[in-house]
Amino acid sequence: MPATPDAPPLPKFPPGFLWGVSTSAHQIEGAVEGRAPSIWDAFGAEPGRIKDGSTADTACDHVARYREDVGLVHDLGVGAYRFSVSWPRVLRPGGLDFYDRLVDELCARGVRPVPTLFHWDLPVEVEEAGGWLSRDTASRFAAHAQTVAARLADRTGTWITLNEPAEHTLLGHALGEHAPGRKLLFDALPVAHHQLLAHGLAAQALRAAGATDIGIANSHGPTWPASAGPADAAAADLYDVILNRLFSDPLLLGRYPDGFGELMPADDLAADLEVISEGTLDWYGVNYYQPTKVGAPLPGGADVEFSGLTLPAELPFAVREIEGYPVTDFGWPVVPDALTELLASFRERYGDRLPPVVVTENGCAYEGLDDRDRIAYLDGHLRALHRAMEAGADVRGYFVWSLLDNWEWAEGYTKRFGLVHVDYATGTRTPKASYAWLRDALREQKAPRS
Repeated sequence: MPATPDAPPLPKFPPGFLWGVSTSAHQIEGAVEGRAPSIWDAFGAEPGRIKDGSTADTACDHVARYREDVGLVHDLGVGAYRFSVSWPRVLRPGGLDFYDRLVDELCARGVRPVPTLFHWDLPVEVEEAGGWLSRDTASRFAAHAQTVAARLADRTGTWITLNEPAEHTLLGHALGEHAPGRKLLFDALPVAHHQLLAHGLAAQALRAAGATDIGIANSHGPTWPASAGPADAAAADLYDVILNRLFSDPLLLGRYPDGFGELMPADDLAADLEVISEGTLDWYGVNYYQPTKVGAPLPGGADVEFSGLTLPAELPFAVREIEGYPVTDFGWPVVPDALTELLASFRERYGDRLPPVVVTENGCAYEGLDDRDRIAYLDGHLRALHRAMEAGADVRGYFVWSLLDNWEWAEGYTKRFGLVHVDYATGTRTPKASYAWLRDALREQKAPRS
């Protein structure tokens, strides 16, 4: 799938297709003195939690350099910038002023603001009150959404409620690899339900503020059984339910997968599911990075190391290595066709219950300014996306992760996802070869059709 200088141009996407880039507040903003503590501040203060021992106190210094960064977005030629609003920053007096300035700058440069209301950085004070294990956090989040919308909705039409509730549940509350560092395994299921309920309540608050274009950014990827054997197939199906359908079925079908509804903490589950599903989505966001091969637990009861994570032996499935594909610096297999497969499976499963789809994240970690591997990755995935659309997938937009190299959660500054290189010592931004490639590809998209 290499994208060489003499490679054919990308196929034409439909007129009005939305191109964008994504970031998140905790990973780029810095200016820690202007916000309340988040669970990632507390988590990172524990020795050994962050791979390189770093913090996001400065990160990319985006709060101070946002005009420069909006200029990079504009010059890239995309139509939208997806950022997240830091709930801890909103809790401080004047915290929303920064987002006022950011949205004004985006609008002035002709770029659509696409705010995400929660991207994993829960305020410590909310965590100490129970966090996502508490139903009250869903109501608190709705109030947060109302506060933000009251300030920004006059210039912001497109909203995302939550980013990747599956990962926040699994990595933060089931396995303890991310903040807040809980190791609850299946006892983390209330976290999933309360986040979904928070989405529904936040959507109501956004509608009340006049929003008509609301989505969620859920992570999804095909699950491949390790073999055709029944044990591997059953393990893969369970994994697929937990990482995919547990979050899409309630939103799109108004029900949990079989066997999971009775595990959720709700006095009236049907009422909760109505809040979660009815009228909450105008489009469905998909973050795609890789497929996953899954089989039955390995003999011997050993933990499994996978992509820097430790999966406990007591889980009823084991993740296996996918061979035969190139990998990113994260060790993730590069499988563009799996994006086509994923979108086809969503059409088949949800039919007319599936609203238009937006790919809200897709990207890869590679070092270097001459990042040809990233160009090949983007080229391959955009072609795969176009094939899915030709086959009938109603996809309305695509956002690259990420505009900038940033603080990559538990990996610290050791992985670089950006189209733009950031020197973390000086803050200097340097567009990479992939930035120039995408800029030129978008210019070609806008050129008159022959």
